[in-house]
Amino acid sequence: MDHFLYRDGMLHAEDVPVAEIAAAVGTPFYVYSTATLTRHFRLFDEGLGDMPHLVCYAMKANSNQAILRTLAKLGAGMDVVSGGEYRRARAAGVPGERIVFSGVGKTREEMRLALEGGIRQFNVESEPEMAALSDVAQSMGMVAPVTVRVNPDVDAKTHEKIATGKKENKFGIPISRAKEVYAHAAALPGVRVVGIDVHIGSQLTDLAPFREAYGLVADLVRVLRAEGHQIDRLDLGGGLGIPYERSNAAPPLPTEYCDVIRETVGDLGCEIEIEPGRLIAGNAGLLVSRVIFVKSGEGRDFLILDAAMNDLIRPAMYGAWHDIVPVVEPAAGAETHPFDVVGPVCESGDTFAKARALPPVSAGDLVAFRSAGAYGAVMASEYNTRPLIPEVLVHGDQFAVIRARPTFDEIINRDTIPEWL
Repeated sequence: MDHFLYRDGMLHAEDVPVAEIAAAVGTPFYVYSTATLTRHFRLFDEGLGDMPHLVCYAMKANSNQAILRTLAKLGAGMDVVSGGEYRRARAAGVPGERIVFSGVGKTREEMRLALEGGIRQFNVESEPEMAALSDVAQSMGMVAPVTVRVNPDVDAKTHEKIATGKKENKFGIPISRAKEVYAHAAALPGVRVVGIDVHIGSQLTDLAPFREAYGLVADLVRVLRAEGHQIDRLDLGGGLGIPYERSNAAPPLPTEYCDVIRETVGDLGCEIEIEPGRLIAGNAGLLVSRVIFVKSGEGRDFLILDAAMNDLIRPAMYGAWHDIVPVVEPAAGAETHPFDVVGPVCESGDTFAKARALPPVSAGDLVAFRSAGAYGAVMASEYNTRPLIPEVLVHGDQFAVIRARPTFDEIINRDTIPEWL
């Protein structure tokens, strides 16, 4: 469920007409719904119920500080994957004890930053990383809390570019080597093991891979405890999918996912951490664009928009589907027509959809891409010297620009021309 609905013939973001935002900030732009963010976070938080837990938002999905603060005020922790994300989380008011640091390539500088500023745990992904972290912590007179990310070799049945739990993926250590790696960790003076971490991929629409992976983790907890390790915390990652294509069957609900957690690891007495990102932010956002031209081609028609692949790269990168709807509600029973929906960037890959059946649209009309709140603005670029587009947050009948569109002067003046030119 989201809070982008037609009302009186116009698409609204909560209680604000989308066309009103377009008139104020220009197109294209992203708009996010506070009510949807809140609802999706609470589905996870309440789904875990009385189990000791922390919902750590995977902020790589959408790292705008206004989004982070909205979720932090609800009690969310944050899952960060870089020093920059750590700084953003702290700037948004998230305390260090509610931040977990994931990622395969943490630098010593990032480790020091997090230890100085406060950290809940590092999700360690390799033995060299663990040794480096121990060295850094020791040099600071500290001990770093860690979980070890295990790779369970479970097929998440998702897109190959967002699968992370197979043995050929770069993430984690093979679960078959866990006893050896945990013994190594116990011998290092600068780290303290607090638990186990696992994450098998993103946009999962079947609970079976979660159940399989978490069952393996439960077995590992028992093995490691028998070896004398204190395992108090399980970081189970994120990855639950969202319904990008509304006509398809809906993915499992967060409450069903939480039931799997309870059934597989609920008897271990561990504190549970989960790291949802896409499911919290994805359906909480729209990308709104204006039609520049309707162009007739040979055997196909094109809808040319002022948004492009640099604004939303998911279709070009993953072949991803986003529902596209007109901002003015179509008449009941309106006939549809197939369009290739494209942007103005000089790449054939700048295509959002092919032969997409859409109701009548004309030059100047507004259209909205649904489910654009995750991996949209965060993956945007200024390719073709196209400015990053505004981000807007709606709260009831109010809206605010939470990232402004830069001017061309600001973009161009970042370059420095050497003296010899």
